[in-house]
Amino acid sequence: MKPITKFTHTWALNILNLALLSCAVTVAPLFAQDAEHASHQAPAELVREVRQATQQFLDVNNAGPAGYGPAFGCVTGPDHGAMGIHYVNGTLVGDGAIDVAHPEALIYEPVGNKRRLVGVEYIVDAVTWLKNNNNTPPALDGQDFQFVAAPNRFNLADFFELHVWAWRDNPQGAFVDWNNQVTCERL
Repeated sequence: MKPITKFTHTWALNILNLALLSCAVTVAPLFAQDAEHASHQAPAELVREVRQATQQFLDVNNAGPAGYGPAFGCVTGPDHGAMGIHYVNGTLVGDGAIDVAHPEALIYEPVGNKRRLVGVEYIVDAVTWLKNNNNTPPALDGQDFQFVAAPNRFNLADFFELHVWAWRDNPQGAFVDWNNQVTCERL
C-alpha cells in the first residue's frame, strides 16, 4: 500500500477504516444476475466497459479478496431512490487515479442476505486530483464527475465521484447518483 502522505488525517483514517471493514465481512453468495438487471437499451460504451471490468463481482464473494468491503450501510436517497451498499476498496480510493477497469466502489442492492451488483462508483480525492491535473475536474469517457464537498454524509474530505449503473437500468440515466430501481427495503 502506498504511503498516505497526500491526504488529510481524516481522509487517511476513513481509508484505513474501509480497508479494515473489507477484511472482516462475509456475506451469502450471489449465484446469478437475474434478467431484470440486464439493460434493455443499447448501453453507452462506458457502461459496456464497466460490465466487462466487473463481471467477476456479480458474485459478491469475489469482492473481499479483491480488496472491497461494505461501508456506510445501505444508502437511500433524500426523497426517492437509493444507491445501495457500497463495497469500497480503500487502496484504490487512496491512489489518486481513475481507471475504468478498477472502480473504487462496487454497489450492491441487498436482497435478503444476498447482494446483487447494480453499479459502481469512481471516487477520487479532490485536493490530490486537482493538484495533479492542472485544476481540471475528472471525467471518464466524456462523463464528468460530480464534486462532493466536506462536510458530507460520509465524513470524507472533498472528493469527486461518478456513478455508473452498469448492472441495473436507471430511468434517470446511467450516470445519475440516485436510482429509483434500487431499494434498501429488501434487507
